[in-house]
Amino acid sequence: MSESNADLGKVVVNRAMSLDGFIAGPDHAMDWVLEHFEEDRFPEVAQATGAMLVGRGTYEAAKRMRPEDTTYDGGPQFVLTHRPPDEPEQGITFLTCDLAEAVATARAAADGKNLEILGADLASQCLRLGLVDEVLVYVLPVLLGDGVRFSTSGLGRIDLEPFANTQSGPVTMLRFRVRKPAAEH
Repeated sequence: MSESNADLGKVVVNRAMSLDGFIAGPDHAMDWVLEHFEEDRFPEVAQATGAMLVGRGTYEAAKRMRPEDTTYDGGPQFVLTHRPPDEPEQGITFLTCDLAEAVATARAAADGKNLEILGADLASQCLRLGLVDEVLVYVLPVLLGDGVRFSTSGLGRIDLEPFANTQSGPVTMLRFRVRKPAAEH
């Protein structure tokens, strides 16, 4: 890591999750999430966020959820994809580079604030590569029974250290630091 990392915010995997461990229902349905976030429950998270990096699947699911409003007012939004659209959406930057470069680009654009990582596959890849500082989970009072799991298969063990939990209405927010393995030099 370079000395400029002191000026960078944290890389935070941000998830809304059903009590049975799904971040999206069958067919990537996420309307159940919006039911619990009709009001701004945790404004401190939004205030600490400077940019967002999402996978293409998550970007497409968000567009289906709110086709009239996919804007995000928390800073620059980046989508990592192998297939950028022919006509990119205004306000969205599509990246086709490797994962570490995408995280570095989006993190620098966060202007000293946190970079939020969204999407099961993208987050699992970032965790696997040791690029994540924290995991933030909103546990919602619903059992989905099926859908997209919190992490993808093959992630392997990631040790976390809980450091905060907060409840706002029916939503419980859990926060964890990612325990980094000792340097292997």
